Amino acid sequence: MSIDSLPPLRDVIREHGLSALKSLGQNFLLDLNLTSKIARTAGRLDGLTVIEVGPGPGGLTRAVLALGPGRVIAIERDSRCVAALAEVAAHYPGRLEIIEGDALETDYRALLTPGERAVIIANLPYNIGTPLLVGWLSADPWPPWYESLTLMFQREVAERIVAAPGEDHYGRLAVLTGWRAQASIAFDVPPSAFVPPPKVTSSVVHLVPRALPSPCERKALERVTEAAFGQRRKMLRQSLKSLGIDVGALLEAAGIAPTERAERVPVEGFVALANAWMAMRRTGAQDVSVASS
Repeated sequence: MSIDSLPPLRDVIREHGLSALKSLGQNFLLDLNLTSKIARTAGRLDGLTVIEVGPGPGGLTRAVLALGPGRVIAIERDSRCVAALAEVAAHYPGRLEIIEGDALETDYRALLTPGERAVIIANLPYNIGTPLLVGWLSADPWPPWYESLTLMFQREVAERIVAAPGEDHYGRLAVLTGWRAQASIAFDVPPSAFVPPPKVTSSVVHLVPRALPSPCERKALERVTEAAFGQRRKMLRQSLKSLGIDVGALLEAAGIAPTERAERVPVEGFVALANAWMAMRRTGAQDVSVASS
């Protein structure tokens, strides 16, 4: 498959002496059919700004640019890949901006002009995929600066992102995601599609932020889910004791049975718990055992 007149990615890698670094969580995706499929999963890109993290030799970058976005901002930590990306930038004059830096430390809002519409499309380095997603989902103020996220993760991480109550992978990440976004797994990518092939299957996840998530303080939700899933197999009347609140009164205020377990509580239940916990903290309510210790 050819999406532009640039050399095949294998030739680019050979010419620039590139090899995927395990320390950076790199696995290069060379199949242009797949990179194009990832780009199309994000929907129409006309007039949008696309932010890509970890472009490597530029396979996904090329697929995205071929769909006609206004511009692409590629953030790459590996200086070895910059020369290869510069060749892509020369092929698409004025449409590809390359930023050599750490995606975890990037101020994304600062990259955009006021009112600029942006999406994120990325084959994320495995070792920073979850921290990046949590950071994007934790953005305040809300709604965020992006309109959608189309991201590649290890299959196990993808399942944790989209898991529903009662499923094995349901946990803190699924609650945070479900509170602020609608997420679905678009398709899987086999190890053979990468160079070098990883030991696990990967999945592309598409997330659309909710315009109006249920009112809740994000840090309170994080604290409540941390306590609840820290002992996920125990009943909430036990696992929530670390919150320093009368747990019986907390659960009653949230409308949740004390015998319920974290893995079965829906997102709205955790929102109710977080709001009740904050309300009780403001009134100075404490668990009797905590107050007397």
